[in-house]
Amino acid sequence: MIAVLTGDIIDSRKLPSQDIWLQPLKSLLGQWGTSPQQWDIYRGDSFQLALEDPAEALKAAIRIKALIKSLSPEKEQERISEIDVRLAIGIGEKNYEGAGIAESNGPVFIQSGERLEKLKKEKITLAIQTPWEDLNREMNLFLRLASILMDSWTISSGEIVNLVFEKPDQTQSKIGQQLGIKQNTVSDRLRRAHIEDILELDQLFREKLQKHLK
Repeated sequence: MIAVLTGDIIDSRKLPSQDIWLQPLKSLLGQWGTSPQQWDIYRGDSFQLALEDPAEALKAAIRIKALIKSLSPEKEQERISEIDVRLAIGIGEKNYEGAGIAESNGPVFIQSGERLEKLKKEKITLAIQTPWEDLNREMNLFLRLASILMDSWTISSGEIVNLVFEKPDQTQSKIGQQLGIKQNTVSDRLRRAHIEDILELDQLFREKLQKHLK
């Protein structure tokens, strides 16, 4: 049982250069493995990531979302970036492992790809598809609500959420030093990003998934 994230960048053509998102996304995906075995970017602005531990799937999706929301050609911290990302999380079996992720197949790849196509029609940006309908129903309700919040993250919100998930044990003072802002500003940005709710959602997902994996 693995997780596959399939995504695409929304409104990428509005940017003066695709390098604004392409290089940062490659760097982030590289933290989970090598290309093209574990991840790949294809058709210009679409990508796929395979994770051996399905419990890490939502955390990875949130980090990708936060990264993309933090990017803009104009770094006005309290504005919303011109681009966003659609992400479908598939959890299931991989029947065949090819030379690259694009050549691998199995139910998990079908679930992830088909769910992304549904996202485009539903006009939402994050959903999950697993073999368990009760988990799908419950988690997709939570994800729809969370997406309303995450879609409205400002550039500064995306930046700080990504840092928190990358280094969860880092203090607010350390985060402030890294961003060049005061600790109370860090606290305000985390509150506006609803970081506690996002962290709780990730923990809830892990707990519910573990019950189905037993």
